[in-house]
Amino acid sequence: MTGRPSLLIPIALVLAAAVVPRVFPWLEVVLLLTIAQGLAVLGILVLLRAGQVSFGHGLYYGLAAYAVAYMIRGGVGTDVLLVIPFGVAVASLVGVLVGLFVVRYRYIFFAMLNLAFSMVFYSILEKFFHLTGGSDGLRVPRPTFAGLELERAAFESSLFYLSLGLAVLVGIGVHRYLQSPLGKALEGLKTNETRLEYIGISARGALLVAYVVSAALAGLGGTIMAMVQGVVTPEIAYWVTSGEFVFVAILGGAGNVIGPFIGALVYQVVRLYAAAYAADVWQMILGVVLLAVILAAPQGLVGIYRDLIGRRRSARRGGEGAQ
Repeated sequence: MTGRPSLLIPIALVLAAAVVPRVFPWLEVVLLLTIAQGLAVLGILVLLRAGQVSFGHGLYYGLAAYAVAYMIRGGVGTDVLLVIPFGVAVASLVGVLVGLFVVRYRYIFFAMLNLAFSMVFYSILEKFFHLTGGSDGLRVPRPTFAGLELERAAFESSLFYLSLGLAVLVGIGVHRYLQSPLGKALEGLKTNETRLEYIGISARGALLVAYVVSAALAGLGGTIMAMVQGVVTPEIAYWVTSGEFVFVAILGGAGNVIGPFIGALVYQVVRLYAAAYAADVWQMILGVVLLAVILAAPQGLVGIYRDLIGRRRSARRGGEGAQ
């Protein structure tokens, strides 16, 4: 988080997100998927703060999705207010176990080990057809909401505003975490790990906390996605999904917590229209958009906004100086 982001963007985004589904109801599902993906990408942002990138966070995204599918299908818990904490808890627990191993490595080794774990999980989902449904996946029954059985439209609307509220709270929480001493330690890990250890801070410990936080965020996103789509398939744990998270992190900008959600929104909208009007080449269109953003602003879409604000302030100061 380089610099203190203006409150104008997050407030405007939240207000717009709250109003748009009332005007364009068909966008509600798109925005729900945007929130789900944005939360998972926020987990990638936390790791990028430490100079590490994961190409395997589809593991936690998919793990939480399948966990809540089993939970609802088995009747263990069918209320959204129980399902969401369960999905996050499962992803966090596995994040601790995997994190204890992967935090010993850095850079490409860190990225590839995460990829390996996610692909093992993907293979299990594909091969154990009698448990996971194989490539056909599992249907996720619509859960209740605060004990009430709602129609699909009412359920999606209630889930949307709950998810929007959670995204706001999580965004504030991650922002404060990254500004805390523990979050600042991630910057030290990125720039000079030896010096960090020298002053008595465990680099592995700081990275493990960040890793578990990122796994929990991906799990929260996967939980929301499973309830929205109503079906979970092995593809959500595939390396392509993990790559999409990194793609969106770069697209939106990893400088602050707003970037993942802006990037996810642009990604979902571009994919929606590209798939509808250019089904055979929509991946290429997404790639072109990413390249354009990288060339125009390496700091992502949020970086473009900051550059524009910076130029406007410079021009204003120049005008005042001339007077």
